[in-house]
Amino acid sequence: MSETNRRYVLGARPEGVPGPETFELESVPLEEPESGDILVRTVYLSVDPYMRDRMDASESYADPWELGDPMRGAVVGQVAKSNYDGLEAGEYVTGELEWAEYAVVDGGSVHKIDPELAPLSTYLGVLGMPGQTAYFGLLEEGRPRAGDTVVVSGAAGAVGSTVVQIAKLNGCRVVGFAGSDTKVEFLEEIGADVGINYKTTDDYRDALKEAAPGGVDVYFDNVGGPITDAVFTQLNTDARVAICGQIAHYNAESVPTGPRKLPQILTKRASVSGFIVSDYAPRFGQATEQLGQWVGEGSITYRETITQGIENAPDAFMGLFEGENIGKQLVQVSDESL
Repeated sequence: MSETNRRYVLGARPEGVPGPETFELESVPLEEPESGDILVRTVYLSVDPYMRDRMDASESYADPWELGDPMRGAVVGQVAKSNYDGLEAGEYVTGELEWAEYAVVDGGSVHKIDPELAPLSTYLGVLGMPGQTAYFGLLEEGRPRAGDTVVVSGAAGAVGSTVVQIAKLNGCRVVGFAGSDTKVEFLEEIGADVGINYKTTDDYRDALKEAAPGGVDVYFDNVGGPITDAVFTQLNTDARVAICGQIAHYNAESVPTGPRKLPQILTKRASVSGFIVSDYAPRFGQATEQLGQWVGEGSITYRETITQGIENAPDAFMGLFEGENIGKQLVQVSDESL
């Protein structure tokens, strides 16, 4: 085992799009776990759009990172050393840890996972936070009914692609927006009735009218921006809108002015709810169990985009905003077993 540990700290607060100066890779001495602690060797690191908010000084639903502080994200790792009664060296865990090759954490702050039940990477994707977000966001916030038309923006991502499949399992017609022909093909593979490539579509409203001539009953929004403006014009009476993310705005230096949506909400008696998946934390086990059953049956499939090497984590993160990934974007920091 190396005596040093490479980790990323927040080097500078970005103005607009983060640049190389935002991500500072430093080498520090490898810590030893104290009583109650474990040393975790990172195998997979998750990079997610919400992390962009944590780079700013202003508070959001997640506390901002301070300059010089280690950046953090969901990790699957292997216990390298343990001074915690509930975990042994060699076992696998998941939790929110540093963007680092190793991390020392309280053993009670992570969850043990079983690599025999599912691939390790899925605990950061379809069986992890993205899958749970899709599950609760659609079923609890969107409340789909058989025969509904469900529209999903960012539909080829980790959350969106799971939403598409859960909606189909609930008897819905599904329209997905994605950013390439390859992604549209992926949406069709997982059951979407219509995929729309927003990068080659001149008029989102006309494209949606053609794809969903009966209007929109449920909108699962990962993106915001002009796509959302178009969807709101097509909402049906009693439509439900679940606001999961607004990736189109995360790098904006000022809030863009868009169409006024309240009249459309009023006349259609639509409900719009923003949600944070952590609100459903007491029920995560329920979601993971059901998602695991669907994956095991083949009712839900998943795609992953895996970038190799911790030194490439910033590129993997920034690729999220360019739409480079299909499914869950991960960084593989080390081999699954040593």
